[in-house]
Amino acid sequence: MPSVEEVWAAFRAARPDVAGPEDGYTAWHFCDNQADADELVELVLAGRKRATAGALWSYEAEGEELPQPGDFSVITDWSGTARAVIRTTAAEVVAFDKVTEEFAATEGEGDGSLAFWRDAHWAAFSRELEGMGRSPSADMPVVCERFEVVFPV
Repeated sequence: MPSVEEVWAAFRAARPDVAGPEDGYTAWHFCDNQADADELVELVLAGRKRATAGALWSYEAEGEELPQPGDFSVITDWSGTARAVIRTTAAEVVAFDKVTEEFAATEGEGDGSLAFWRDAHWAAFSRELEGMGRSPSADMPVVCERFEVVFPV
């Protein structure tokens, strides 16, 4: 089981053309449950998932910086095993009901449709925001991040 630190070091050694000497990273897994987290990282490795979305309110509540183009992340499965290094290529904040069908397809989940994206993310945001005393809304701000895999494990 490769650790986050081991994968980051291997990435930096193997891809000096991509990772500069001062590049930092974050490490995280998708979603709030094992089944989804493990499924989504497999979609990343298969090349189907090239985007992700999060509630802006969660970023604010956690004091977390928004993703920026050029940011690196080590993606893990639910158990914390490092599976890939990704680089953010674009990020924007849009209202939930303004997320496009193209973005939903780039997220690569379910059947790739906007309807699936809305249903799945409404449910996930409902669970996530409940702990903050908030509920999702059609106009709630969503951080839409696009990425590329720069080092699959």
